[in-house]
Amino acid sequence: MLVLPRQKTVFLPILIVLHQELSSPGRVGQMLLDKGFPLDVRRPVLGDALPGTLSGHSGAVIFGGPMSANAPDPFVKQEIDWIGVPLKENKPFLGICLGAQMMVRHLGGKVEANGKGATEIGWYPLRTTEHGRLLMKWPNMVYHFHGEGFGLPRGAKLLAEGDAYPHQAIRYGDNVWGVQFHAELTRAMMQRWIVHGADYFALPNAQQGREHLEGRMIFDAPLRAWLSDFLDLVFLRDETAAKNAANSQAGFNLRSA
Repeated sequence: MLVLPRQKTVFLPILIVLHQELSSPGRVGQMLLDKGFPLDVRRPVLGDALPGTLSGHSGAVIFGGPMSANAPDPFVKQEIDWIGVPLKENKPFLGICLGAQMMVRHLGGKVEANGKGATEIGWYPLRTTEHGRLLMKWPNMVYHFHGEGFGLPRGAKLLAEGDAYPHQAIRYGDNVWGVQFHAELTRAMMQRWIVHGADYFALPNAQQGREHLEGRMIFDAPLRAWLSDFLDLVFLRDETAAKNAANSQAGFNLRSA
């Protein structure tokens, strides 16, 4: 009997918005490809246009960058305004660091520095709220590289919190998600950030480069596992729920037989 390999489901692409010429979607991109999502990479900062509709996409991710969500650059305003597209069409949207801050600004919230001038550059504890715990298991430590944080917009739910910046992960409605921390970094990406961002280590509350790499050896495995599950939650929630329901029904039928 010839057994054919199971065909991987191929979905509509995920729109990937990056903010530097050499930026990469890192593990988010790798995992989405593994889950069957092609990637449509755009860089508005370099003149790429954003689509007027996501009807040809499964969803979108806006990543981080060195600029502020409060910056006057035209592309920043363009991206903030564009977030209305996934909101209007009820498409899955994920904002990471700057992307989450842009999302919050679109929703009428504030983006600003910590009142004491503290940054989060390195590994810091994460505490899950009741809303977050009901959704999934979260890591206890996460990686950061930012000097501004976002407020909690009206109608958004806080999923996880931290010390210097209390709003670490939020959800708005069913399909709009934002995280302040970086789970997407490969080791090579982290190494580049440490080399090119060494000047930031002198800022208040920042960790030194060796602490970034030492923390990765200790804390990265649960962060990576969380990221895969989180991407399922954001982009495959309906399919995962259907599979769980089917498995539950199969178990019921087996017990009833």
